Amino acid sequence: MKTCSLLWRTGALALVLALPAAAQQAPAQAPAQAPDTVVARVNGAPVTAGDLAVAADDPALSLPGVGDDQKKSLLVDYMVDLKLGAQAAEKAKIGESPDFTRKLAYFRDKLLLDEYLEREGKKAVTPEAARALYDETVKAMKPEEEVHARHILVESEAEAKKIAGRIKGGEDFAKVAAETSKDPGSKAEGGDLGWFTKERMVAPFAEAAFKLDPGKVSDPVKTQFGWHVIKVEEKRTKPVPGFDEMKEQIDAYLTRKTQQDIITKLREQAKIEKTDAAPKAEEPKKP
Repeated sequence: MKTCSLLWRTGALALVLALPAAAQQAPAQAPAQAPDTVVARVNGAPVTAGDLAVAADDPALSLPGVGDDQKKSLLVDYMVDLKLGAQAAEKAKIGESPDFTRKLAYFRDKLLLDEYLEREGKKAVTPEAARALYDETVKAMKPEEEVHARHILVESEAEAKKIAGRIKGGEDFAKVAAETSKDPGSKAEGGDLGWFTKERMVAPFAEAAFKLDPGKVSDPVKTQFGWHVIKVEEKRTKPVPGFDEMKEQIDAYLTRKTQQDIITKLREQAKIEKTDAAPKAEEPKKP
């Protein structure tokens, strides 16, 4: 974005980013200033604390790890540049062009819609609504079996049979996996795959793993990845996630659902006329 390039040109920002992490830690929070507090003037035009707050909400101006005082200084510098540029554009009569007027109308509409949807979305996220959605979701969840297993992946059936024989003869599965497995993702962990449900694995592997009793080792199993020797450590019914685990997803769903419903309702209640109709698709030519 163009606005971001202005901020990056400030020498102060380069200095802050070069500071060690300890020096960038935020100091104690200073009391918030009233929105109409003037923090700078640019050719007589005021820059207020409220202007800084709006700029701080711009994702393009995000400054993670920067202390409050440094961030405020950077935002003031940015707002000064912004005002200077806007004043120069006004003198050049940029704001009087039809293109600019259309862009201004577009972004005004967009900001109005964004603010409206954000406000209405927040209203929908109540403790009661979140709890009701959680209870409804949990009620619809079916119990799923999970397996905690290890595996060893090799290229040939002969090699897999030899490894299965070593383990069934008493060798430690994790030790053999670390020595022989070709799976880089689990080899260092002794072949440990953690807990998984049946649909997360390819069919031949899943069928073999879920038939095994805990502590048992499979015969070689072939998949598109090679030959596997599998050991099941434990089995369980997948636990239902708690309310706190799902809270963030629930809030996001309630917000999106409310916003979608608002747009749908507005469209249903409105009189919409599309005067620039899309061209009709050409009919297929007869042979």
